[in-house]
Amino acid sequence: MSQPSEQAPRPSRQRRSRQEARGLENDGGLAVRAAAARALVPVITGKGSLTGLNDHQVVARDRSLFKALCYGTCRTLPRLEALAGKLLVKPFKARDADVQALLLLGIHQLLYLRIPAHAAVGETAGAARLLGKEWATRVLNGCLRRLQREAAELQAEVDRDPAVALLHPKWLLKALRQAWPDDWRAIAQANNAPGPMTLRVNRRHGDREAYLERLAAAGITAHLCLHAPDGITLKTPCDVQLLPGFEEGHVSVQDEAAQLTSVLLGPILAPRPGARVLDACCAPGGKTSHLLELFDIDMQAVDSDAERLARVEDALARLHLQARLTHGDATGRDWWDSEPFEAILLDAPCSGSGVIRRHPDIKRLRRPSDIKALAVLQGKMLDNLWPLLREGGTLLYATCSVFPEENSEQIDAFLARTPDAEATTPEDVAWGRPAGAGRQLLPELDGHDGFFYARLRKRKA
Repeated sequence: MSQPSEQAPRPSRQRRSRQEARGLENDGGLAVRAAAARALVPVITGKGSLTGLNDHQVVARDRSLFKALCYGTCRTLPRLEALAGKLLVKPFKARDADVQALLLLGIHQLLYLRIPAHAAVGETAGAARLLGKEWATRVLNGCLRRLQREAAELQAEVDRDPAVALLHPKWLLKALRQAWPDDWRAIAQANNAPGPMTLRVNRRHGDREAYLERLAAAGITAHLCLHAPDGITLKTPCDVQLLPGFEEGHVSVQDEAAQLTSVLLGPILAPRPGARVLDACCAPGGKTSHLLELFDIDMQAVDSDAERLARVEDALARLHLQARLTHGDATGRDWWDSEPFEAILLDAPCSGSGVIRRHPDIKRLRRPSDIKALAVLQGKMLDNLWPLLREGGTLLYATCSVFPEENSEQIDAFLARTPDAEATTPEDVAWGRPAGAGRQLLPELDGHDGFFYARLRKRKA
């Protein structure tokens, strides 16, 4: 056999690099960790959140791991960052925030997830190649190997700081302690655990007892909520596509505390078919759709975020419900047709301090100054919307916050400056605790997310 006259040309270094990267992308373990690192960069740099996290950037089999990595790392971030500081000889440069994210992901896997140590170390370090930073593989490998050897000593050292041990920034712990001196530690601990998956059964398609049987037939274990009459909590979260009748609108995902809106507005709306109702900050639409499922009302749903308003439209379409959706600001009235409303729901923008267990990135992104600024905004919305309410009508103020500045103090101040407003928040409900003129629920301590409600009636002249 004759030999070829010349050797086949070798691929260029750049071409080999692209081929190697494609090969690495096909390695699910590396790809899911690289994707998680990219998703976490906005959070750890304080420039973005996990809201709208796109898990379709990884293959289907890795999506649950991807979410666990992203949310788990955010949930444990204070300790992870403290440990990273002990493991690194010098911090990474700002441009290498993605490598920092990989290190945090690796630490989280070793300490919190049931992932074999060799995979947590090797695949996390190897994922640096997918970020175009092969130099970091040795650094990551060395740091994570050291953590394996010295985990107990290093954790004991960093946990001397209560903020690290309780996984909260110092200012947030201080604020919780000031607001809830007897419960602050329990609140912080509740914030560090994932919230349960709770469903809201659409009564137009049957009651929750019947739906509980449908879940059992599908092999899904669940129990009835204690306070929300349409609520069911799953023993283990699952993909919504596995829920019987989800696409047909038979059920939605909504925490029990958020479902209590219907309990407070029900007595106002039930005897008034066709009542004009305003949902002033409606996105993402859970409370809007719940009220429409239960009551024959004329609903106008307003939100200042056009993208989030589109999500409300999608939710209503799935549930076969209708409302007048309006892109507008609750501090203005250019969207109002001058006809008063019989009921107004103001689910006001807030710190989200009651839903940290569902949105752990709040611990990184929220700032102490935000609370005061949000309280000012909430006051403007209350003052702007109150004149839109008919005499004898009801405004329900709600937040997912646990801070008095946004809740009881906000309502007390409003009542003091608004002579025709009176509080009608029920005192005999079996949930929450009295907080000024409203009711406060604390995360997990009251069985669900942290929420505040105050029901106000406009006196007739």
